[in-house]
Amino acid sequence: MTAQERTVAVLGAGTMGSGIATVMVRAGYRTLLHDLADDRVERGVSTVRGFLAKSAKLGKLTEDEAAAASARIEGTTELKDLAGAGVVVEAIFEDLAAKKTLFGELDGIVGEETLFHTNTSTLSVTGIASGSKLPGRVVGTHYCNPAPLMKLVEVADGRHTASWAHQATIEFLGSLGKTSVVTKDRPGFIVNRFLIPWENSCIQALENGLGTKESIDAAVTGALGHPMGPFKLLDVVGMDIHQQVATRLYEQLRDPRFFPPPMVDRMVSAGDLGRKTGRGFYTYDDTRLFGS
Repeated sequence: MTAQERTVAVLGAGTMGSGIATVMVRAGYRTLLHDLADDRVERGVSTVRGFLAKSAKLGKLTEDEAAAASARIEGTTELKDLAGAGVVVEAIFEDLAAKKTLFGELDGIVGEETLFHTNTSTLSVTGIASGSKLPGRVVGTHYCNPAPLMKLVEVADGRHTASWAHQATIEFLGSLGKTSVVTKDRPGFIVNRFLIPWENSCIQALENGLGTKESIDAAVTGALGHPMGPFKLLDVVGMDIHQQVATRLYEQLRDPRFFPPPMVDRMVSAGDLGRKTGRGFYTYDDTRLFGS
């Protein structure tokens, strides 16, 4: 591969962006992690390196592999630094205008052959792609959270996505060790159509006293075979993110199952967002997104 083909840019250094960047460096790609502020970039890079160090400690990577992967992550607040990227993965907050504007700005920075991926799970890929002068290169790639641990990526073409971009995306995701599931450009795709109502029902069960957070998590992992209980998962995702995704899906689908329960609003108002704030359903000494 050329240097461009081995370079990936990830836009947004929050939960999803840092998780996706971790996936990239582990797969051998030089990765540029971009955000608007230095402190966000530094936190994102630290999250990636912290996850790699923990993986080495747990024996999932050798010390040399972790060190090599850690050396492949770089942070920047300048879009111009992304000029050499062969793939751009957008993982900023769910705002259509912001995503369209970002892709429009990138049109003048990266080459015409650069793939544009959006990690949206609630907005139209077609709508986001309209911000680029080359909408054929835009593909929806929704990484399941937490991205370093979950194998699945949903792939959704926009109305004008080119066949070459779709195929190149499938091959790229394969190089990451990910499993691709192709879906339509519809609100929530497949995963969040199922996940958000289920998470809301778990929160409602907790509110109604059906069980404790520990007993519900244990029931889900022990009986249903999930790798993580709903409340530990929500603490990784962030209650603010759950609130935003659930509300956007409710606004588009008008299905009451998507409307976040009252506990969500109370926790967000209190700043109990999950691991990133040290307190959500559980409390954490280690606030790194993928800490112990």
